[in-house]
Amino acid sequence: MRTEPIAGPSGAMIPVARTRHWGRVLSAVAALAIFGWLLFLLVVNPRLDWSAVATYLFNERILAGVWVTVELSILATILGLVLGVVIAIMRLAHNPVLSRLATLYIWFFRGTPVLVQLIFWYNLAFLFPALIIKIPFTSIGLMWDTNQVMTGFTAAMLGLGLNLAAYFAETVRAGIQAVDTGQSEAAYALGMTPAKRMRVIVLPQALRIIIPPTGNEFISMLKTTSLVYVVAGHDLMTNASQIYKTNNMIMELLIVASLWYLLLTTVATFLQGRLERRFGSDAVRLVRRGGVAAKVLPKVPA
Repeated sequence: MRTEPIAGPSGAMIPVARTRHWGRVLSAVAALAIFGWLLFLLVVNPRLDWSAVATYLFNERILAGVWVTVELSILATILGLVLGVVIAIMRLAHNPVLSRLATLYIWFFRGTPVLVQLIFWYNLAFLFPALIIKIPFTSIGLMWDTNQVMTGFTAAMLGLGLNLAAYFAETVRAGIQAVDTGQSEAAYALGMTPAKRMRVIVLPQALRIIIPPTGNEFISMLKTTSLVYVVAGHDLMTNASQIYKTNNMIMELLIVASLWYLLLTTVATFLQGRLERRFGSDAVRLVRRGGVAAKVLPKVPA
């Protein structure tokens, strides 16, 4: 066993034996052996054409699908975040009607599968053949054909964004409730309205707590967009499936899609780490030291 001397109470160096953990070594070797064996079976499989994987990796339709996936993830996340903030504020409102409506929204969208919601929005024309906005009891207004408005991309953005808003609402609510109540009480004492208190005092601090978990939701959204293929949203999975339906290279195109999803999630994870380092510790200091309230609220002389 390898020994490393350390200083004793008298200053003399005392050799210390480092214990070898043979169980850890054996389990690591076994895990690596199993992983290597499975990887070897995949690489040398004669039924898998790796040249086709290389060919389709940068195929024009695949790259177009990657762009749609990124665009859809960003728009759905923004929609979910904005709507989630509104729903969280409604949930915490003293108005019982607003609070219960927000609770109902969260209950419904968290309780139904995303796939069902995507199909519902895509087939909205069965319920409403035309979307009409007009002044009540008049013929003045606008009308759109639902089939033209509710494309695969629009249905996907609404389905993913509205579903994500229900989860964001709970994250935002937790962030708002994490802000010290003493700052809200001080804002009330200064005569601030509830809306101004929320806008100036609470939300700036809550958002610093909310921002890091937002990265997790965005990473999840990148992968959830694969469900969009059921509504032909022209995303990465949709385009890959359309290609393998014509050439029967199912596994090759699935590997291509997986590689792009891995790349997108790796980049998003890296950015999330930077975001957490930027806002994580600052969020704690902001709440504990008064943060925005310390700048906005006047200091009371002792």
